[in-house]
Amino acid sequence: MLEIISKPWPWYVAGPLIGLIVPALLLVGNKSLGISSSLRHVCAVCMPANIKFFNYDWRKEIWNFFFVAGIFLGGYFATTFLNNTNALVISPKTIEDLKTLGIQDFNGLLPEDLFGYSSIFSLKGLVFLIFGGLLVGFGTRYAGGCTSGHTIMGLSNLQWPSLVATCCFMAGGFFMTHLLFPLIFKLF
Repeated sequence: MLEIISKPWPWYVAGPLIGLIVPALLLVGNKSLGISSSLRHVCAVCMPANIKFFNYDWRKEIWNFFFVAGIFLGGYFATTFLNNTNALVISPKTIEDLKTLGIQDFNGLLPEDLFGYSSIFSLKGLVFLIFGGLLVGFGTRYAGGCTSGHTIMGLSNLQWPSLVATCCFMAGGFFMTHLLFPLIFKLF
């Protein structure tokens, strides 16, 4: 069993399994998949203030806390027991493009040039991690959900707002990757 789950799964297996989560959640408990609403539930539990947005019965969404805990546990078990010892394969063209931006470390999934401790406390780290995180949080709230909620759950339910949000997520990602990322990286 460990051999099966430790290797990457082909798209035609992983895709349908992810897709089957949607009807399973709907059939089992009329629940919607999405992770960004979990932050709202945590805030409603931890900060019981008289803020209208957090003033609701969060206990009805208790399953979402187990979902988030499962994500953390899954991440822990995957990195502890299913660590991939194969070398990371990156396209030579991608390496060439990243080197022009000043990224030199290609040893892991996260380049030290961007995500190392020395980078986190720099101006570049502040821009990428803090400001980028704020933009992601704002976009998630403005869109009324995250990429998983809209793209997996909303599109499968044929929701028009989810199609618009998914198109905007993709356009924003392309815009950031191809236009803003190189510009910001050269400035800092």
